[in-house]
Amino acid sequence: MVGQVGLGIMGGAFAKHLLAAKFGVIGFDPDKKAREALIKRGGDAAASGAVVARECSVIITSLPSIKAMEAAFFGKDGIAAGAPDNASKGCIVIEASTMPIEVKQDIRDRCKAHGITVLDCPISGTGAQAAAKDISVYASGDAAAVKRCAAIFKGFARSMHYCGEFGNGSKLKFIANLLVTIHNLSAAEAMVMGLKSGLDLNLVYKVIKDGAGTSRMFEVRGPMMIKNDYRAATMKCEVYQKDIDIIGDFAASLNIPVPLFEASKAYYSAALSQGFAKEDTGAVCAVLERMAGSPRNKQSTHKRKAK
Repeated sequence: MVGQVGLGIMGGAFAKHLLAAKFGVIGFDPDKKAREALIKRGGDAAASGAVVARECSVIITSLPSIKAMEAAFFGKDGIAAGAPDNASKGCIVIEASTMPIEVKQDIRDRCKAHGITVLDCPISGTGAQAAAKDISVYASGDAAAVKRCAAIFKGFARSMHYCGEFGNGSKLKFIANLLVTIHNLSAAEAMVMGLKSGLDLNLVYKVIKDGAGTSRMFEVRGPMMIKNDYRAATMKCEVYQKDIDIIGDFAASLNIPVPLFEASKAYYSAALSQGFAKEDTGAVCAVLERMAGSPRNKQSTHKRKAK
């Protein structure tokens, strides 16, 4: 039995694939609809993180914020409250969220007192990639614990890389997301160039995808840019702002220049201010269209007014 705490876009996808791989899954999320979705897929919904920790020796956490992480681990009926009841099995938490390293280190250190081994295992891939099991895990921390979880990683991810000491996984995730931030915006630039030049965007996608200029972000987010519909979010703009802030702080702590990343940030902020907070970050394409004076007014079944 594998535990899953956090059943959102990513955590829900993990649970789906683990169930398909014949693992038993028991999960918790404060959102009732997320718990109901797990039940429909064949999993078991728990009343709290503590219940998950009592039932499972391995738990995956995928959480949207520092506040949510604190609540999941140390809030009332959190993971730490249930893990001691399962101490004989040695509880391992695969912590898959994107958070500042110092936050994860604090969680790891406090969990030790409860007999919990926390691994730093952020994910490389969007929600759409997670849904297709096209993600990679950057696992770091106790090597024996990572080895013990090998079959579970295989159950929900395309690949797993053991990255060494705790925190290395997050460092690599920050590098990956720095590139995602830039490549997502560059894909949008390409689409707007194609739009303004009069090309069929389906042709742009087909040809560029097959050449040297492609990127995973162009391939993953290009289709929603073509449709001009970002409601089926694989990473919500409001959630990704947290990731952007983490990357910026990490780069500043290293005193390194990140000019392309810094230049990209304003367009993600614009997406928030223009009403795309709960939609996919591919919406930076709509931001650029407005700046180019060529907004496609029909946004699927709804319209927005530029601010």
